[in-house]
Amino acid sequence: MSLEAFHHSEPLTLGVELELQLVNTHDYDLAPYAEDMLRLMLKTPLPGSVVPEMTNSMIEISTDVCHSCSEVLSQLTPIRDALVKSADKLNIAVVGGGTHPFQQWHERRIYDKPRFHELSALYGYLTKQFTIFGQHVHIGCPDADAALLMLHRMSRYIPHCIALSASSPYVQGQDTQFDSARLNSVFAFPLSGRAPCVLHWSEFENYFDKMTHTGVVKSMKDFYWDIRPKPEYGTIEIRVFDTPLTIERAAALAGYVQSLGAWFLNEQPFTPEEDDYLVYTYNRFQACRFGLDAVYVDPPTGTHMQLRDHILQTMDRIAPYAEAQGATGALQLLRADVEAGQNDARWLRDRQREEQMLAEVSRQASLKFRGA
Repeated sequence: MSLEAFHHSEPLTLGVELELQLVNTHDYDLAPYAEDMLRLMLKTPLPGSVVPEMTNSMIEISTDVCHSCSEVLSQLTPIRDALVKSADKLNIAVVGGGTHPFQQWHERRIYDKPRFHELSALYGYLTKQFTIFGQHVHIGCPDADAALLMLHRMSRYIPHCIALSASSPYVQGQDTQFDSARLNSVFAFPLSGRAPCVLHWSEFENYFDKMTHTGVVKSMKDFYWDIRPKPEYGTIEIRVFDTPLTIERAAALAGYVQSLGAWFLNEQPFTPEEDDYLVYTYNRFQACRFGLDAVYVDPPTGTHMQLRDHILQTMDRIAPYAEAQGATGALQLLRADVEAGQNDARWLRDRQREEQMLAEVSRQASLKFRGA
């Protein structure tokens, strides 16, 4: 199978996907209501789509193609409202966050869809452990070579994406001491991590041909990379974000990506190289473990600094591009949290300290998602 041609898309357009938790309103554990939710959601005309995910306590929503983060929010809002309305009819709730705080993976059931059953047969218990919840952001690229440049430039800022979105401190009732424990589950898959550092589409096609020749890969869907090209959409897809607790934060994160992308396209600030990846896994781990308190190692210089300082410096650098894209408010929202040392993981831990019960934390998170 040859790689699909890279389709045209308008540069810097956005698409956002959110994987969400379905919980009962008795003890706020995950509830197997995906099929019922999908049936109810069909009754409301909405932008984007609502589809099942790997296990039957998950649901994924996505926008259509958007031109700004405010348009992302304007599409996510009616989808969120319809989700909440449908969930109320079923006496369940919808929650953000990268992991459910106390669900037990062995109790999950694979959603009845051929691809999910194929993955379950291949990956065994990892598929049920994949009951984790992420935000994916697509950004449009002018052409195939530009997409690879965008992908590898964006890789330097993957720790930003992780720390700003981190919302998965709890797994199976335990504080993992990670701000984003979710990504540890992704890393268990053999084709996870980062894409090969090639900057021309012809080289990437050669790589894809070699991989398909091994029989390990059949399509781009088989790569669980942190960022991957999506030739059928003419985008790159950034996959490291935990699902935020609110759609407002989800839209703001898309605005941050778009502002970075505008800076890359307009200034071509650096040329990526393989040596950038010498510190990639370390920076990724630091962001997952410590969030905004992480250490960031600058790839070209080896300089060590606080990740929060690198984020704030980057926000200053891209501010003109954020303004041009209508994302100034998005950066302000995120900047305020960085300066305060706040992210969703911190919010969840604060609630747990106050309430002592993770079920109550999930209840309050469900209220936060619905905009209460």
